[in-house]
Amino acid sequence: MLKQMSKSKLDNLIKFLWMSGQLKRIPRSGWTEAGVDSPESVADHTFRTSIICMVFSDLEGLDELKMLRMALLHDLPEAITGDLTPSERTEETAKNEEESMQQLLSLLPETLKERYTKLWREYAEGKTEEAKAVRELEKLEMTLQAREYKKIQPTLEGLERFIESADRVITTPRVRSILSYILNSDH
Repeated sequence: MLKQMSKSKLDNLIKFLWMSGQLKRIPRSGWTEAGVDSPESVADHTFRTSIICMVFSDLEGLDELKMLRMALLHDLPEAITGDLTPSERTEETAKNEEESMQQLLSLLPETLKERYTKLWREYAEGKTEEAKAVRELEKLEMTLQAREYKKIQPTLEGLERFIESADRVITTPRVRSILSYILNSDH
């Protein structure tokens, strides 16, 4: 497919890759709001979420490629919208997120645009086993990060809200067991 791409389609592909790279420079706003020194970027979060999904899917016999793609796509619109905290999310920001995702994916060949749009919506709906798992594992990653920040900045207040948020969202027994272990360990 790459050999047959026109210059304008290759330009769009490179623009998509460049725009995706913006996630490396967007700090996670919740951590910034909580006063974390040098908070992780959206890309940092996406990377570890993807690692967690890879391992979990292999351990649990789920569709690894689907989960990895969902994990990589789940925050992609933030390359345009920026990272929003849950309290900043509204119907309008959800619409902006959808438009931003379509703007980004429109830079790709039609078959990829359709595939990734379908996966992103499947993740957002959270109905399939893989989508549910990725949504919960993304919160599990947030819990790991909160624990790490607490070790680095022991006097930092307000990190418990991230753990409490994950505790409310994570409902499946296998992900809850990992969450319990994280919360009760010294790691």
